[in-house]
Amino acid sequence: MDPVTLTTDRLLLRTVGPRDTDAVYDACQDPDIQRWTVIPSPYLREHAEAFTGRMAPDGWADGSMFTFGVFLHCGELAGMLGITLHSPGEGEIGFWATKRHRSNGYITEATLTVCRWAFVHAGIDRIEWRAEVGNVASRAVAERAGFTFEGTLRSATNNKGVRRDCWVGSLLPSDLALPSTAPYLPAPSA
Repeated sequence: MDPVTLTTDRLLLRTVGPRDTDAVYDACQDPDIQRWTVIPSPYLREHAEAFTGRMAPDGWADGSMFTFGVFLHCGELAGMLGITLHSPGEGEIGFWATKRHRSNGYITEATLTVCRWAFVHAGIDRIEWRAEVGNVASRAVAERAGFTFEGTLRSATNNKGVRRDCWVGSLLPSDLALPSTAPYLPAPSA
């Protein structure tokens, strides 16, 4: 799939490339991004180069991961967001915000915009969100974006060699008043 660019009133959401290496490297020096995401720690320039030069473009090229840099209209990086496909019709979302641009609603806005795109244009019917238990900022974004909290999975994530419990939630097209590509038959209420 060719990379797409999405816009909102405040944001430009586009794939990242080599021109964004410095901004990604600088943002990922933040201890909170290193703590709560699975990026390498310490985060070296070679990691940023691999991400912007190969990983993000390759994900678009083979349809396995749709990565969007979250940029303000002035061009400043405010965060990163990606949907990784796990099986046909299902993806997992991950995101982070730069320290300077947290608590402005940018990542929630980007999440909703990218999820709408994924449901309408990428044939995705379920987007799962996971975060290590305790990552209240990530959970707040997911909840504001309309994800349904589904519970806690024991030992379900491996962050830098340590198994940890994680929260899990999901967003369906119907949560955003959009049609699914396949019928959905929810379990009967108890």
